[in-house]
Amino acid sequence: MLLYWILLPIVWVLAHILWRFEIIGREHLKSVQDGRPYVIAANHIANLDPVFILIEVFSWRRLHIPAKEELFKNPLAGWFLHCMGAVSIDRGKGDTVTLERLTEECKNGTGVLIFPEGTRTKTGKLGVLKSGAFVIAGAAGADMVPCRIIYGSKDGKMHLFCKIRIVFGEPIPAAELQVTDTTHKIAALRRMKNRLRDDLEQLLAENAFPALPAAEEKPAIEPPAAAQPAAEQPVPEQPAAPEQQETTALPEREEKL
Repeated sequence: MLLYWILLPIVWVLAHILWRFEIIGREHLKSVQDGRPYVIAANHIANLDPVFILIEVFSWRRLHIPAKEELFKNPLAGWFLHCMGAVSIDRGKGDTVTLERLTEECKNGTGVLIFPEGTRTKTGKLGVLKSGAFVIAGAAGADMVPCRIIYGSKDGKMHLFCKIRIVFGEPIPAAELQVTDTTHKIAALRRMKNRLRDDLEQLLAENAFPALPAAEEKPAIEPPAAAQPAAEQPVPEQPAAPEQQETTALPEREEKL
């Protein structure tokens, strides 16, 4: 935990040197940071999305972030992720043990940052939402804060020195994330996913960066003037030459004489 307090300000400074951040809707996040359980559900575009959201939340109470097990294979990366609150989860085997541990800690007031898509999207559009975020929020009795991260680049992806807009939406109350009728659990989860998807899409529609102008097209090269057909010039009429005819006829007359 001590390393987290040391690393968080350092990462904050470095990130604000390399990128330009804008935070919208911070009041919605603060409304749930009063000791009660809460889950931040965000879209996922770049590997650094969790770090960007974490430093802008800037809570001295470390968030927990479920992350795929493969990210921890590199010792240095694994150490950094553990310090920042990431928790290794084996997605391929249905790691219920880790989900239960996250749920218990969420109940005790530890916030959870989770990416319901489960992986990054190459196009920037929302992918299929998984059920993990709703299972944790429902079991912990937590409010869910929609979060949309938007990159101000031409392709909508992360680039050095680009603008980054992080938008927090109005929390979805915990009561709306409960499955009261287990016989209709699938239908209830579908309804929750649709609600979160609508909220995330609305955050994008209201806060997207203006479209960057497309590259100007080069004008078509005109063919050289020599290649263009020359305009037909009127041919001047040749004047008759009667004098020449007379002079040529004179010697004939003299010979006859």
